[in-house]
Amino acid sequence: MDLIINPDLAYVALVLGFALAILAMTAPGTGLIEALAFVLLIFAGFEIANQPFNLWALILLVVGVLPFIYAVRKSGKWYFLLAAMLAFIIGSVFLFRSDVWWRPVVNPFLATFISILVVGFFWLVVRKGLEALNKQPSHSKDLTKLTGMSRTAIHHEGTVYIGGEEWSASSKKPIPANAQIKVISKQGFVLEVEEIKDK
Repeated sequence: MDLIINPDLAYVALVLGFALAILAMTAPGTGLIEALAFVLLIFAGFEIANQPFNLWALILLVVGVLPFIYAVRKSGKWYFLLAAMLAFIIGSVFLFRSDVWWRPVVNPFLATFISILVVGFFWLVVRKGLEALNKQPSHSKDLTKLTGMSRTAIHHEGTVYIGGEEWSASSKKPIPANAQIKVISKQGFVLEVEEIKDK
């Protein structure tokens, strides 16, 4: 039983369970991630129920989310990210109570590694997500004079690859597939293109 009731196992299960639950909510899939998150959180709950924990450390973990959110929203404010990291590490190390108040129960090296790994991962994921939300939609951009490649043969209609995206296209003259093209104009979601011929 002592092998099962382990503060380090409880901590890792709790953190990974919450991380997988967040991923499952943001990117629902086959249900495998959801099931794994559920199992980890149930196991973590069992572990925590059988061990005394420090309420102040749990509060510190929750409060640490605030500077993390601010750091994500305010690019360049790295010291808020550092504050969040310290809150997560200290809260993690002292999450469970020992006989002596200052003696950590969770392995400090493990808590530091997991905190850096999880915070770094979500920092990248959330930043990329916000960048995608703030990115100007391609259909509102001026694509005139951009060059690309025809995916299919084009005459009155076809498909081209421009600016990292596929577009519906039309042309006044027939264009073979896999030809270099440039954009002449844009009407809604359809590009008028012409072939770039070697001189």
